[in-house]
Order: sequence, then C-alpha cells, then structure tokens
Amino acid sequence: MLAIALGTGSISKNKLTSRLSTSVACVLLLLTTACSQGETKSAQSIEAVNVNNAVAASNNISTLRIGYVGNSEPTGSLGWAKKKGILERELKKAGFKNITFGRFPNGPDLNEALVAGQLDVGSLGDTPAIVLKARGQETRLLRISQFNTTAWLVAKKNGPRSLAELKGQKIATQKGSYMHRYLLGLLAEAKIAKDVKVVHLMTTEAKAALERGDVAAYATSSDLGPFLKSQGFPVIDSSANHKGLSGTSLVVATESFLAKQPDFPQKFNAILTEAAKDLKANSEEYYQYHAQTTKYPIDIIKESFPLKQVSEEPLPAEGVKLLEGTKKFLVSQGLAKSDFKLTDWVAEEK
Repeated sequence: MLAIALGTGSISKNKLTSRLSTSVACVLLLLTTACSQGETKSAQSIEAVNVNNAVAASNNISTLRIGYVGNSEPTGSLGWAKKKGILERELKKAGFKNITFGRFPNGPDLNEALVAGQLDVGSLGDTPAIVLKARGQETRLLRISQFNTTAWLVAKKNGPRSLAELKGQKIATQKGSYMHRYLLGLLAEAKIAKDVKVVHLMTTEAKAALERGDVAAYATSSDLGPFLKSQGFPVIDSSANHKGLSGTSLVVATESFLAKQPDFPQKFNAILTEAAKDLKANSEEYYQYHAQTTKYPIDIIKESFPLKQVSEEPLPAEGVKLLEGTKKFLVSQGLAKSDFKLTDWVAEEK
C-alpha cells in the first residue's frame, strides 16, 4: 500500500532504486537475496485511485502513497477498505486528493522503497518490518492488521515425510518473510538447522520447484500451503503446531510522512477498523472477493484466512505477544541488527 507514481502499469527496477546504490540497498534489506549485480527487484505494478491530474506523487502531501506485498490486489482490511470505497471516502475527508497503490513481491523490496522515500505507508509481514526498524530506519508501527498467520512446510511428492528426513536436504522459502522466520525457528526447535541448506525461492516458483524435485521442501504462506496440500503435496508441519512461530501482518508509516500528518495514525486506524468490522459482517461477500483476487478456490481461502485473525483494533494483545516473540528471535539470531522496544515503535495517535 504505497504510492510511487501516478498512473497504471509497471515501474522499472532502476527507477524504483534510483536513490540508492545496489550495495547500500542490499545492506539495508538483509534477509533477502533479491539483490544482484546492478539492480534489485521492485514494485510489480502501480495503480492510482482518484487521480485528478498528473501530480508528481513523491513530494505532494495531498497524495498518499501506499505499498503492499502480494501477487494481486491487497486483501484483508486494507483491500476491503479499498474495494468498498471506505478508504477513498475517508481519506478525502482527511485532505488526500490522490491515493496510489504499489504492489511488491516481498517485504524486503517494499522496505527498499520506504528507505528510498518513495512510500508513505507500507503493509507487510512482521519479519521485514522488524529488520528494517532494527537497522535504525525511521518507521512507525500503525497497526497489526492480522495475527496468527499460518506458515506451512510442504514437501515434494515421494519425498521426506518428517523433519528428521530433511537432514542433508535443500529447503526453500521466500527469504525475509514470516515464512522464513517460521522455518528458522522450526529448524532450531528440531535441532537440525546445521543439517539442512535453506535457499531463497519466491512463492510464485514454489510449486514448479517441488514438482521438479529441485528442493525437498518449501516453507510457504497461509494460502499456498493448503493449496499445495490439495494438489497432493505432503505437509510436514505448520506454524499452528508451534507456539510463537505464526506470523503477524503490519502497517507502518515513515516518520517523515507522519511529521507532516500527525493525526494520520488515528484516522487510518479508524478506516481499517471500520473495514475489518465490515468484512466480518459480510463474510461471504468478502471471501468471494478474496478468492477472485488471489485466484485460489474459496474453500482454500476460508481455511487460510479465518476472520478471527483480522484485527479490529490497532494492537491486539495476542498480536503484540507474537510480534515481541518474533523480534526477540530475530535479534537472538543476528537477523535483526539491534533490539528496540515495541512501545517506542508504535505511532502515537493524536
């Protein structure tokens, strides 16, 4: 959920990262293997809502730039607020003439846009958001939008059926994601972290890699896990079986943006709270939207996205507990550069 430029279509990788050298971006993003010689991954699409004229989004405070992680339209309370017109209606009242959305393949890429000053708000998983904050980047936590998000460990067909059988094998996941944090925690619990090789692979490539036998198993997201299971891929484990290994989805904003819009946290949280309550009150309509958006069967969506996970308040106690545990784990593993207090990260509502 972010805006980088007005209009629709694609944005080039070089344009998105023009303010950062590749080496600096790689250091800032850690946990990601997206960096390569001369370029990094960037937003896959940009969409503008209610654009009145071709105003440059980067410095226009009347334009709100939102970035989100996914392969399609945003889902959850943010997607529903957009779909139902709640977002545009309420942000207009707050003085925003334009709202733009940028879609990113994963959290580290969205982080890069936040660092480059090309986003005001980002919706992403807990792991990349914490890693960025731990590196001293000036972001503020607005909301835990979803908590207890399940990650799955799915094996190739005719492959391993237990954690013990993964010894000496190659396991893939989308590095820098909550699935990555789950996998690392799982391997540590099973005491086999040194016995397996963990490699980076985007979720869009997971099914084909498992079918070819390129990897023995894949740690995947809440929706792809049940889908792969329905396609006959064995499930070795899920985060639902382990206390503290499920994920949270967060909404953050840059401090520079909030300095200009000090009442934004309260207003934006009110929008997402209204959307969360509305999607629960109209659950069948919401599930139809979610299924159409992600292209998964509706029964898969209902299994992977129980509405009790959608937060109606900015900081639900269960979500905060999960987030604190994730932060401690990332710090203990050296994946987050420094520790910090969650209370210091939370944006103050005016």
